[in-house]
Amino acid sequence: MSLDETRAKPHERLAHMLSDEMAAVNALIRERMASEHAPRIPEVTAHLVEAGGKRLRPLLTLASARLCGYDGPYHVHLAATVEFIHTATLLHDDVVDESAQRRGRPTANLLWDNKSSVLVGDYLFARSFQLMTDTGNIRVLRILSDAAATIAEGEVLQLTAAQNLATTPDIYLQVVRGKTAALFSAATEVGGVIAGRPEDEVRALFDYGDALGIAFQIVDDLLDYWGSDATGKNVGDDFRERKLTLPVIRAVAAANDEERAFWIRVIEKGDQREGDLEHALSLLNRHGALEATRDEALRWSARAKSAMRKLPQSEMRDLLIDLNDYVVERVN
Repeated sequence: MSLDETRAKPHERLAHMLSDEMAAVNALIRERMASEHAPRIPEVTAHLVEAGGKRLRPLLTLASARLCGYDGPYHVHLAATVEFIHTATLLHDDVVDESAQRRGRPTANLLWDNKSSVLVGDYLFARSFQLMTDTGNIRVLRILSDAAATIAEGEVLQLTAAQNLATTPDIYLQVVRGKTAALFSAATEVGGVIAGRPEDEVRALFDYGDALGIAFQIVDDLLDYWGSDATGKNVGDDFRERKLTLPVIRAVAAANDEERAFWIRVIEKGDQREGDLEHALSLLNRHGALEATRDEALRWSARAKSAMRKLPQSEMRDLLIDLNDYVVERVN
């Protein structure tokens, strides 16, 4: 398969460069999501796994392993592990959020039921731990199991913080580290560990994944208020779902009494009326909340780039730097 390098996006170039390894990951996923006794498991899993998406997290594991010169078989197991953990969290998230659509398709909980989504998610978590142990590397097991615990902790924290106007930027960052960055950093870190690289390189890979994941989520949250058809985001979805993300947190911090009463009504109480989204956008602009959020995303992006530059120069290193730039270019 040919690829126009001059027009392809970084994640497309990454997928092309790692196409053979990714094919092996997909084959392993199909093999391990099978169930002899419960056919609903592969039905539900296939609905989500085969729905498309960039597969960014397993690609990061494969890329990190190649960057570090790994020539064994277990980067494929680790990439499949990362994808299973991610898929399990999506199944659970859709139940918690009562979502009806993901990646343009009906969610598994809508097509089947909440019980199936929760239990199949649990099955995928169990499968992910089986895949981890196949490597025989206790440190890899520690990194990925810690990430799974951090993700669950972040999701629970988000339940209490999502509609609480007392939520601070620090609490928001803790949620983001849990729900997004923990798996990004684990995905990159294990590539260095399985390759037996020096500690400073392993740390640089962790720092890259952590900062990339935080920038990724901040951009995603920002585009909910700053998006367009071109970015693939529907403006106001987070507002309508009463999610307290960084732009709103910053606007609330700067609000006067009248503005704070508005945020209490629409976010904490859920009493949203015609014209409220437009008023929310005007408040975000009035207090510079969108620009401040963009600047925060760019700061994390700069951290990711700095971390990656601590690794030996290579085509893969440069591509991962390009990937980081691509994550934030929609708001730069």
